[in-house]
Parts: sequence; structure tokens; C-alpha cells
Amino acid sequence: MLLLIPGPVQTDPRVRAAMAEDIAPWDDEFRAEYAAMRPRIVAIAGGDAADHASLPLPGCGHMVIEAAIRTFVPAGKTLLVVRNGGYSDRLVRMATEAGRLVVTLDGPDNAPMPAARLAEALAQNPDVGHVALVVSETGSGIVNDPNVLGPVIAAAGKRMICDAVSGFGALPFAMRDHPECDVVVFTSNKCLEGMPGFGFAVARIDSLVAAKGNAGSWVLDLADVYDHALKNGFGSFRFTPAVQALRAFGVAMDLYDAEGGQPARYARYRRNADVLYAGLKGLGFTPYVTPEHQGPIIVNVHQPADPAWDFGRFQVALKKRGVVVSNFWTTAAPTMRIGCIGAINEADIRFALAQMEAVLAEMGIGQRAAA
Repeated sequence: MLLLIPGPVQTDPRVRAAMAEDIAPWDDEFRAEYAAMRPRIVAIAGGDAADHASLPLPGCGHMVIEAAIRTFVPAGKTLLVVRNGGYSDRLVRMATEAGRLVVTLDGPDNAPMPAARLAEALAQNPDVGHVALVVSETGSGIVNDPNVLGPVIAAAGKRMICDAVSGFGALPFAMRDHPECDVVVFTSNKCLEGMPGFGFAVARIDSLVAAKGNAGSWVLDLADVYDHALKNGFGSFRFTPAVQALRAFGVAMDLYDAEGGQPARYARYRRNADVLYAGLKGLGFTPYVTPEHQGPIIVNVHQPADPAWDFGRFQVALKKRGVVVSNFWTTAAPTMRIGCIGAINEADIRFALAQMEAVLAEMGIGQRAAA
């Protein structure tokens, strides 16, 4: 089965094979294995061991994002959220329900937020202490580039929280170049092509020290994760983790390094997205995002306004042909999003396009897909 969703992604068989062993999470050998992963994670984030720490947190992306908000934004303080997609909507909800004051900078979900608009919003809201942004918005396919928005945040004297869940490891970003960034969060099962089960934060150590007592939660306190590591060793866990997923993640990082790291991973995904974008247009679909704003993580297209179109039928028929795409959308208009990430390449994308063409023909849509 070819998995073309924004995550969990298609994985290499060697990654999956690493899951096939029972592991005691507090075994000394595994503690050493885990401890060795943490500086590698900092390195992928473009951080420095003296200034940054990796903070694994068992669970999903939303858990580590909420942990970052709780840890770095004190209760009752104001967070500005760059809001231009379905996943930034979720970020707003998490921050609000955690008792943080939220100001939103709203924009269309098919274009990244311009730096000038962010600068204007920060000037109008002096009480804002942090800015949170979804780097890769998998609801639509756009990228809010922290290399563009970060300098605006720094110039305003504010701090940055990056939800890089679906772009970390592929999109270029180095924490050492962004002292305004308190934390970048991501998961094991996206661009690093591991298995689901872990969220990660890479955070500034000085910001972690200053954040003690902010979280209002034991489980979702990244400062406590760091303190625990200092006291018990960086191979220790606070709570029982998904150890098999963590071992698989180590293998996934080995494969990431062997491929050539971030530049190579980005280049493969960019090629996947370009081939998919052109191929979907060739099938008659209308892209949701214009070419200049199209990121390399997912391609999103409008569902056809054709009386023969049935999204559920299309998705099921495509799965029978060996291709799985997302069966839901987060945009206001009905869309279909197709992932370009994971252990896949251009040949896989072309295979998927051929299956889509066949299903459209079966449905009697063919080249009328965008009609």
C-alpha cells in the first residue's frame, strides 16, 4: 500500500523492522541508545549542544505543541498566533484552553503570512510576548517560513514558537541562526520518516530555565522534561514511552543522514510535489495553492464540481488500487490533499497519478475533473 498522507508517512522496511523487539525502557543499554539520539536531534534542528536541548515527549504532535505553549507562555500572558489554516485554528484552541491570552493575525489559507503584516500586528499589540506559527500548514500546503517571519519577531523584541510538525527535517531552518526562537516542535512520523508515537521539542536551554513553573501541567511541562534529564540522565524517561517507536526513529535518523540530511530530503520532496502538482493539473484538478506558494509537503486540490464526483467513492476505489490519500479536509471548500513526504519518490507519485486517472475514468469523470 502506498501511503500519500501528511503523516504518518510511508516508512522504509528497515524502520518498521526496528519495531519487532520487546524493549525495557529503563534497560541500561537502551538508555544509552536513547541518550545518543538527543544530540542528533539538536543537530538536525541546527542547534548547538551548549545552547539547545532535545525534549522527547511520548504522544502526538498536538501534545508537544500544547506543551510548548504551556511551557514558554506564562498563564495570563498574550500569544499572537499566525492564523492562516486549519492547524493554526487548533493552535488557537490549545492556547486558549490552556488559559493563555490569544491575539490572532488572520490571513487566507492558500498563501503564507507576509512579513509586513506580522510587523504591523506586533506594533499594534505591544502586550504580545510570543508569536506562534504553523510552519507547514498541511490543511492547504503553504509554508509560513520562520526564516522570513523570525527576523520580524526578533526586531519587535518578541519570542517565537515554531510548530514545525510536518516540515521539520525537510524545510531549511537552523535554531542557531534564530536566537528569538524558544522552541521548535515536531514528531517522529513526518519528514524524518519514523513511526508515530513521539513528539519532540528542541528548545533554548536559557528559555527552559526561565520557564520553570509556567506549564500548569506535569505531563506537558518541557521544563520538567529537561530537569528530569539533568537529574536522572539524558537516557531516562519520566513516564513509560513508546520505546519501539523510539528505536525505529534512531534507524530513521540513520537513513536521513545516509540520504544527505535536510538538503537531500527537501530535494526529493520538492520533486515529488512538483510532479504531483503538474500531474493533478493534467488530470483536470484545480490546485488550491498557486505554484509560487506551493510547499513540498502536500498538494491540495479542489474537489471537482462534477455530478459524477463522489469523494468517498474515489478514495475507496483508489485504496483498492494500492494508494491511500487523506479522507478529510480542513479547508472551507471541499478539497483533497495528497502527501508528498515519506519513503517515496517520483516513481511512486507517477504510479499514484496513473491510479487516479483510472479511477476518474471508472467514475466517468476523466478530463472533466475541474469542470
